[in-house]
Amino acid sequence: MRYRLLGNTGLYVSELCLGTMTFGAQGFWEVMGGLQQTEVDQLVRTSFDRGINFFDTANVYSLGESEKLLGQAIKNTGLPRDEIVVATKSTGIMNESPNGRGQSRFHIFNEVDASLRRLQLDHIDLYQLHGFDPLTPFEESLSALNDLVKSGKIRYIGLCNMAAWQIMKALAVSRQHGWSEFASVQAYYSIAGRDLEREIFPLVEDQKLGLMAWSPLAGGFLSGKFRRDQAAPAGARRTDFDFPPLNKERAFDCVDAMTPIARAHGVSVAQVALAWILSKRQISSIIIGARRMEQLTDNLAACKLVLSETELATLDAISALPQEYPGWMLSFQGQYRAKPPVKE
Repeated sequence: MRYRLLGNTGLYVSELCLGTMTFGAQGFWEVMGGLQQTEVDQLVRTSFDRGINFFDTANVYSLGESEKLLGQAIKNTGLPRDEIVVATKSTGIMNESPNGRGQSRFHIFNEVDASLRRLQLDHIDLYQLHGFDPLTPFEESLSALNDLVKSGKIRYIGLCNMAAWQIMKALAVSRQHGWSEFASVQAYYSIAGRDLEREIFPLVEDQKLGLMAWSPLAGGFLSGKFRRDQAAPAGARRTDFDFPPLNKERAFDCVDAMTPIARAHGVSVAQVALAWILSKRQISSIIIGARRMEQLTDNLAACKLVLSETELATLDAISALPQEYPGWMLSFQGQYRAKPPVKE
């Protein structure tokens, strides 16, 4: 396992992060995995033993049950608190009261305390806004997060699923007031879903933000189980919950290109998909999830797979995004400054 700095911080996180959306079985979330304590303990302990020091959850996953299971697993398995980085989030619907969701100071303060109780921890290492709240001003949310950092309840702040302009606006607000700034961005990224490269990749590089990729296998579509000429496998998560949105023809093209590479290395298609993401310099960590131990161990093995320049070029070409404006214009005009002038 290798470790990468989380953006412009001094915090090292494992390049694979164990996501916990499969933990718990409350309501809708049961389709994600429905794992209970014994299974969770095994996944958490195995992850740590294989070098993972980064664990990501959210208050909304199984309506708090995921956090409870993770916190209890940390205790049950004896993980050293000073060697692990625990991340959680808030924004989603936790109850049907008027303030049971969003990013108000009221909700954020309540949810941080609730997460600490469920996790059985005295602080959260990375606390993330779980999306964009169109009603609450950034000033309110960011001042609340800053106060929580100063109180010691959280140590770093991050965000998920925001547009580039929203991220930049939030950073500007924090700088204007001298508040704690976002250290990381968590966003969907896979070889079959490269939209992040248009605006978010340049932003995280320019602003030195950490980038955590969720659903790197596109909801299981890139696991190798889905084939163009076969019916969707029964019981697969993607079969039961077709998310995130996907151009399936382009995704099948990616699977077709990854399959011979996987065979040549004697690995799974999933490992190729993960290794391709790990080759991107912008990535701090990939969030992997598992319902079974064999899925976890297969994903963990991706750290050992190094793709050749030729293989990476092949995968880059087959999965390339169609050009859009202003990207193609910036590239066209930028060529005039790409090389220094030469005087004969």
